[in-house]
Amino acid sequence: MKVNLISLFLACMIGLPAGSALAVLRFPTRKIIIAISNALMSLPPVVVGLIVYLYLSRNGPLGWLELLYTPTAMIIAQVILVTPIVISLSCQIIEDLQEDYKEYFSSLVIPHKKAIFAYIFDARYSLVTVVLAGFGRAISEVGAVIIVGGNIDHLTRVMTTSISLETSKGNLPLALALGVILLVISLSVNFTAAFFKNSAKRKAYV
Repeated sequence: MKVNLISLFLACMIGLPAGSALAVLRFPTRKIIIAISNALMSLPPVVVGLIVYLYLSRNGPLGWLELLYTPTAMIIAQVILVTPIVISLSCQIIEDLQEDYKEYFSSLVIPHKKAIFAYIFDARYSLVTVVLAGFGRAISEVGAVIIVGGNIDHLTRVMTTSISLETSKGNLPLALALGVILLVISLSVNFTAAFFKNSAKRKAYV
C-alpha cells in the first residue's frame, strides 16, 4: 500500500499541473502531446515493466543505480502507468472549466501560471475522481510490479502480487481473503473521498 500511495502522490504531482497546463496553454505541439498522453493511458503494464527492467538491469543505462527488485523500481513503473491517466483526465476537466472563466481571466490579465492554480483549486472536487482513477490503476497493478520488483517477500511483495502467488500455489482461501481485503480498501477509499467531497461542497460559499 505504501508503494501505491507514493506512486499516486508522485503521479498527481506531475500529472495535475501538466494536465492543467495542457488545457490552459496554447502552443504548436499541444494537440500532439494530448494525443500521446491519451494513447499512453492504455499502456500494457507488462510492457512498462519490461522497459523499466531493461533500463534498471545490470547491463542497462541505469543499472549502476542498483534499483532493480526494489520498491523504488516498483514506484517508477507505477508512476509511468498512472501519470498519463492523471494528465489526460485532468486536462479534460480543466478544459471544460476554462470555458466558464476564459473571458473573466482575460479581462483581468491573469498570468497563465496563476490561472492554472486557480483552475486546479476550483476543480478540486472533480479532480478527486481523477485521483481515484489513478489509485485504482496503482492498487490493481500486477504485471509491471512483478517484473521490476520480483515479488520478494517482506521487500517488494504487495497485495496484488501476493494474490497472484497464492493462486498459482493453489492456496485459494488465502488468495480470496486477500482479494476481499483489497476490495474493501478500494471501496473505503471511494466512500471516504465521496464523504469529504460532499462535506466540502456543503461548507463552500460558492
